[in-house]
Amino acid sequence: MDIDTLILETDDLMQKTSDYLQKEFRGMRTGRATTALLEYVKVEYYGSHTDLRELAIVNVADATQLMVKPFDPSSKNEIVKAIEAAGVGARAQVEGNAIRVSIPAPSSDRRKQLVVQVKKLAEESKIAIRNERRDCNKAIEGLIADKKNAIPEDAAKKSKEEVDEMTKKYCERIDELAEKKVTEIEEV
Repeated sequence: MDIDTLILETDDLMQKTSDYLQKEFRGMRTGRATTALLEYVKVEYYGSHTDLRELAIVNVADATQLMVKPFDPSSKNEIVKAIEAAGVGARAQVEGNAIRVSIPAPSSDRRKQLVVQVKKLAEESKIAIRNERRDCNKAIEGLIADKKNAIPEDAAKKSKEEVDEMTKKYCERIDELAEKKVTEIEEV
């Protein structure tokens, strides 16, 4: 493997870590209604566990409510049970052929717990990014030690500096995401 491919793969892995964190943050409850809260709720539907997004359309009705419109109206009761069992702190209520889901504002204690959880997830993501840097640097060292296809030490040093810059960029991005989410959580 050449050094450019190694750096591109490392960049891709770091991007995936950042994207994963963003996805995790979208699913966290902040008191504001978002469709991401219910995206992966599993519903018992004809004997199998199915994602809610495959059984219904989920829309934001207002800042604290979601509307779930099932494709199959007979599945309303199963969807209500699944939403209440999902542990997202939402209350579901059948309204005609739709389901209204109320998202109550979290208590101050719950907000503090969510902030701690956000910071923990952010730190775990930064650790994953630093591990990618470490793995890339080890691979660069391996390329230097390779007697058949050795790379010059100045090229290796330049590559390591490039990886360090990528690491710094992604860690800053994670800090920004976490700060934004903490602000969102603390907003009353």
